[in-house]
Amino acid sequence: MKDLADFGFEQVPAEEKASRVGEVFSSVAERYDVMNDLMSVGLHRLWKQQALRLINARPGQQVLDLAAGTGDLSIGLAHQVGKQGHVVMSDINADMLSRGRDRLLNAGVVGNVDYTLANAEQLPFLPRQFDRISIGFGLRNVTRIPRALAAMREALRPGGKLVILEFSKLYLQSLQPMYDLYSFRLLPLMGRLVANDADSYRYLAESIRMHPDQPTLQQIMEDVGFEDCGYTNLSGGIVALHYGYVY
Repeated sequence: MKDLADFGFEQVPAEEKASRVGEVFSSVAERYDVMNDLMSVGLHRLWKQQALRLINARPGQQVLDLAAGTGDLSIGLAHQVGKQGHVVMSDINADMLSRGRDRLLNAGVVGNVDYTLANAEQLPFLPRQFDRISIGFGLRNVTRIPRALAAMREALRPGGKLVILEFSKLYLQSLQPMYDLYSFRLLPLMGRLVANDADSYRYLAESIRMHPDQPTLQQIMEDVGFEDCGYTNLSGGIVALHYGYVY
């Protein structure tokens, strides 16, 4: 029987998911930052600031930012670790990584950041290389979440910390009908009008619904060996911050 993976509401062969997700993000890369502001009414900036406070990288530490996109977290992490520290900004998609690299260079972030194309399930790093790993709005796009989390754990040093910022499940159920209307009607419409790509934003809405809820994701993290795991809901559970440690 074929190994299948969720691609939004569609089931596809697992070996095809990464390339199909890649097509989505190559399509939206040029308008990614504009659409983020529109989709979240600017809230994504506050969510990322809360993620950075939770990551709390220290001067001199080694940090990996996975699914880094256009670099919002990477910029903040580079400032946290300082010139004596080091950030690896990584993404599986070359178009997104290129835009992120240009953005960091334009912001004057140089000297303590490297750029690496990498699949989160097969990280090309040494074991116990990093003090912190972050992944913002990318975990739901990986093919096998447990495998990716296990790879992240392997790359963390004892005392290291993983922080995941991801869309999650509303706990304010009264808002669900409005949220569904926004996700499945308005979001694709914005994608068509602003990015000339309704299908990619329809996939993004569907991928959010297929992502494990907060307790399920915490259990997966614990199952692969993370300790002292927990999560904090943001904006009624639209987004959650998950964290776990390696000892």
